[in-house]
Amino acid sequence: MTAPPASRPNLGLIALGTYVPDRIVPNSDFEACMDTNAEWIESRTGIRERRFAAPEQYTSDVGVLAVRDMLARDPQALKDVDAVICATVSPDALMPSTAALIAMQVGLTGAAAFDLSTACSGFVYGLSVAQGLILAGTARRVLVVGAEALSKIVDQNDRNTAILFGDGAGAAVVGPVPDGYGFQDFIMGADGNGGSSLYLRCVAPTLPGGFQMGDSVGMNGREVFKFAVRVLGDSGTQVLAKSGLSSADVDWVIPHQANVRIIEAAMERFGLPMTKTIVNLDRYGNTSSATVPLVLHEGVRDGRIKDGQQLLFIAFGGGLSWVAGTMKWWAGTPSLQPEQLQAAGVTG
Repeated sequence: MTAPPASRPNLGLIALGTYVPDRIVPNSDFEACMDTNAEWIESRTGIRERRFAAPEQYTSDVGVLAVRDMLARDPQALKDVDAVICATVSPDALMPSTAALIAMQVGLTGAAAFDLSTACSGFVYGLSVAQGLILAGTARRVLVVGAEALSKIVDQNDRNTAILFGDGAGAAVVGPVPDGYGFQDFIMGADGNGGSSLYLRCVAPTLPGGFQMGDSVGMNGREVFKFAVRVLGDSGTQVLAKSGLSSADVDWVIPHQANVRIIEAAMERFGLPMTKTIVNLDRYGNTSSATVPLVLHEGVRDGRIKDGQQLLFIAFGGGLSWVAGTMKWWAGTPSLQPEQLQAAGVTG
């Protein structure tokens, strides 16, 4: 890997927090309203249950709770944060931005704030954008939130989508890390030709070309599956090469949690066993932009992800979009350490 210029700071994650709603929705809940059963859902997707936000909870609410989880572990986590990015496809409103609503509630009024809309790719997209803001001198530290209340925008009687999606949020602060740690490279892309495979209407009734959209999430599952298998493998391979790495250098693959069969196909493409990835979609389903921080935080808290390990992020989403990134993990602050060390008050 080519060494960065001496003046370029090492940037990575310096704080992390997550939140999932209390309400658990098992597969069996769908049996009464559609032609399916719990076993069929799990066999096709790997999902057993998901979480739904309370009726009065929306995306800004779950995003704020993820930030507060981070602050409970590290009260200094938001120091010097002067920009907020919220990755979401279920914003509270088109304006004000959900990022601004979150910033207002966590003491960051006055920080730059904007939403990022690439669906399930959004959180990793946000990490790359945050890095760019800091390298450009526009921000010192950036809070990136991936938050969704997808249960509000999914037709719960549509078998193509209802069984897949859940609600949740993750929050991370991007800032300086010691030499040898942090982000290495990112690959990002999108292809609007695939827009009709995963969509949600906002203002226009149709996509360019006349494809009619509905008022809830629509998806061509077969096309999305084929796209995901291809782009996760391609983008992951490309970013590893760009970083001067090979699959053998990777300690953990951190994938978007859409379907366990997609994750298995990607791992096979990399020549890595499933023991080198983390899967939690069985408990949370597809939380779109929140999946990557949720699965990352789980690996950190239970001690699987350790200081100095090499991570590979891969995700795909609406757009159709894709993103991959490499990072050397730094565990030097309280919210980035295993739960047992946090409980004991041990810091890096």
